[in-house]
Amino acid sequence: MIIREAQRKDIPTIAAFQVAMARETESLDLDPEVVLAGVTAVFDGSNPAAASGCYYVAEEPGTLTVTGCTLVLTEWSDWRNGTVWWIHSVYVLPAFRSAGVFRKIYENLKAQVEARKELRGLRLFVDITNTRAQDVYRRLGMNGDHYRLYEWMKTF
Repeated sequence: MIIREAQRKDIPTIAAFQVAMARETESLDLDPEVVLAGVTAVFDGSNPAAASGCYYVAEEPGTLTVTGCTLVLTEWSDWRNGTVWWIHSVYVLPAFRSAGVFRKIYENLKAQVEARKELRGLRLFVDITNTRAQDVYRRLGMNGDHYRLYEWMKTF
């Protein structure tokens, strides 16, 4: 399995993954065109918040099939005088789940954080009903003991 920073050619796949993830995890039917524009904004740098992010993908060797992805966004931590990477939009194709795809992506990101002085750690949020994902994150050594996420989102 190859973990690499996503390229423009991956945009349609990443957008399709995000639509599938929203349907699967939150029963949301996202507008594919809006999602495609959102994914593209990360690559174009057309939005300052999106420009701080990048996608990583897992690719099956020999087939060049993208089997999973995640978006990484940065957050400045004044407490740590450094940058924390937020893991967003994790998706793994159903046929490749339990094959270590996310583990490989996570290990790649963690190694980058460990190697770079300005990076302080990794964070993510997960839907409270997604217990399968929570189990995966715990097995990787992450914990959800400190924070609870609250949000307000306007509807389209």
